[in-house]
Amino acid sequence: MRKLALATMAVAAGTMLVLTSCSSSRTEAGSGDAASGFEEGSTIGIALPAKTSENWVLAGDLFNDGLEEAGFSPDVQYAAASGTVANQQEQIQSMVTKGAKVIVIGAADGAQLGTQVAAAKDAGATVIAYDRLILNTEDVDYYVAYDNYNVGELQGQALLDGMAAKKADGPYTIELFSGSSDDANSSVFFDGAMSVLQPAIDDGTVVVGSGQTDIKQTATDGWKAENAQRRMDSLLTSTYSGDTALDGVLSPNDTLARAIITSVQQAGKDVPVVTGQDSEVESVKSIMEGVQYSTINKDTRNLVSQTIDMVTALSEGETPETNDDESYDNGEKVVPAYLLPPQIVTKENAAEAYANDPTLGPLTK
Repeated sequence: MRKLALATMAVAAGTMLVLTSCSSSRTEAGSGDAASGFEEGSTIGIALPAKTSENWVLAGDLFNDGLEEAGFSPDVQYAAASGTVANQQEQIQSMVTKGAKVIVIGAADGAQLGTQVAAAKDAGATVIAYDRLILNTEDVDYYVAYDNYNVGELQGQALLDGMAAKKADGPYTIELFSGSSDDANSSVFFDGAMSVLQPAIDDGTVVVGSGQTDIKQTATDGWKAENAQRRMDSLLTSTYSGDTALDGVLSPNDTLARAIITSVQQAGKDVPVVTGQDSEVESVKSIMEGVQYSTINKDTRNLVSQTIDMVTALSEGETPETNDDESYDNGEKVVPAYLLPPQIVTKENAAEAYANDPTLGPLTK
């Protein structure tokens, strides 16, 4: 089911872009200058999307410090505040021009970077997709991320568990939110969650009050909080203006979760069970206060560290370690991946989950 969901995601995204044809002589993944090793002090490009969450900001800082410590010269760039694809395309092309040996890309839109990663490969660079898969191109070498399908599964199960803890018997009325349609991860999170929720919907244990179950209906443009809050406001007016209770909301991340909660609170209604992701400070505080129900712990420090390990291996002429070479079909190839395990966090296990986190640990005591 997971492979099918990922393949479907990639094929659907393929209609968004016709990539420039590439020379058949281009080096294959894992070959080229970078795979032969490169010298200390080499430029490593890090192209990240807009600073829409704490984790993207933290990632940039960690890449700067970690790559310098490892003996490389980091070139960390963020797409414009709006996260425009054109801005990121220019930044990646600039990294190619500077001679970056490896370019790590957290895609602003994974379906619109084909020309840029082709240029990177032509220049002999290795391309690593970071957190978000780059779609419909053979020119991405590796993918490093948390297991995003499992993230969705954990969110779906947390929603069911949280509602059952508050009310022993169903049916439970919920609403569904998903991420931005230009982020390849959005459908992976959503598909993972729906693999858990759909059986409960089918047997009537769970009811989607608005009837909006298609990902096109649930999407949140740009992952922006104001868009999630606006949609929640509309749902409350259209579906929950009377006595109908809202038991739960599937939220794909913490930023949107807080916006959804704000909408419900401003409407004077009881806060439902709301899921999240990213372990943002304000959401961890909210969880400890019993407001937001759950988040997902995906320690950015571990993800950046794993990526830097990949860069180091390449600099030494070695093949980076991967642990999933079957699941992530981007529409043109199966991309070798290193997946880290995500962790569901509720008030009950927050202290244990963040015991070694200097920022979040103190919030859970």
